[in-house]
Amino acid sequence: MSATPTDPAPSPAVLRATGLEVVHRTRSGPLHAVSGVDLVLHERRTLALVGESGSGKSSIAKALLRLPAPTAGAVTLDGTDLSALTDRQLRALRPRLQMVFQDPLSSLNPRRTVRDLVAEPLDAHPALLRGRDRLAVVDEQLTAVGLAPELFGDRRPDQLSGGQAQRVAVARALAAEPRVLIADEAVSALDVSAQATVLNLLHRLTEERGLASLFITHDLGVVRAVSDDIAVLQLGRLCERGPTEAVLAAPAHPYTAALLAAVPEPGRPLGETGLLPADPPSPLDPPSGCRFRTRCPLADDRCAAEAPAARPVGPGRTVACHRPLLPVQPDA
Repeated sequence: MSATPTDPAPSPAVLRATGLEVVHRTRSGPLHAVSGVDLVLHERRTLALVGESGSGKSSIAKALLRLPAPTAGAVTLDGTDLSALTDRQLRALRPRLQMVFQDPLSSLNPRRTVRDLVAEPLDAHPALLRGRDRLAVVDEQLTAVGLAPELFGDRRPDQLSGGQAQRVAVARALAAEPRVLIADEAVSALDVSAQATVLNLLHRLTEERGLASLFITHDLGVVRAVSDDIAVLQLGRLCERGPTEAVLAAPAHPYTAALLAAVPEPGRPLGETGLLPADPPSPLDPPSGCRFRTRCPLADDRCAAEAPAARPVGPGRTVACHRPLLPVQPDA
């Protein structure tokens, strides 16, 4: 799970992104999907990247994997600058960066058995076997995600539930022996029971296998179960980050507070769930200054004139807001 770039690392930093920019060229002009984002993923920790649909979360995931490469900024894996690698070197490194997608069934070849699906990284990178038996390695990964090989190994994706299919996708990622695991909306297509199973699985495997994990979601309601820290993304910029429990208990940015207010809670009367005012602006024409200002009840003239810088608001916490909900602390 993860921590902020300025905090003392609770465990070794595995992946670091600095000044990440992603610009898509469209017929209507440049679309600034990601603007100046810094992230650090640490061993045995999960960072939850949260924000509305269209905030740039998936663009960050693809940029970290260089699918395609970011427009600007640096990404390093265990100190290696990925932009400095040749295509051949990058291909050899790819097993160390694995992704689990939103729709498990569409990410699995319907014509292949579960065992063959899990073995795909081994077939593409035979060096991963290191003399071990292919079938034994595959069955080990299936067992690790709670799927008995003798029951599921010969099935095909259409014979699996959504939760089972997602566990197969996780097993396939594990077979590559990754250093980094990126889960992009990995539970949003599942029912509540399957969500809990997959969230618990991801949390356990991150710790047991020493992974550095990035969990991408639009749903703040699920992050407590899986993440150590949260980074909140709004229209391509990070507006708040910090330890999960601290941010959920007392958000510092009005945008984070609005996202939390929109999460259904037991005992909250229907109709009292908060909603973000208006639709988000287009990334083709983002607002000047703070990109949340057109929907923020606290915005003033400074918010329109000046983009806020990240400032400390607690241990391991920063917020990029001119009028934060928590008092700003002096720099250490």
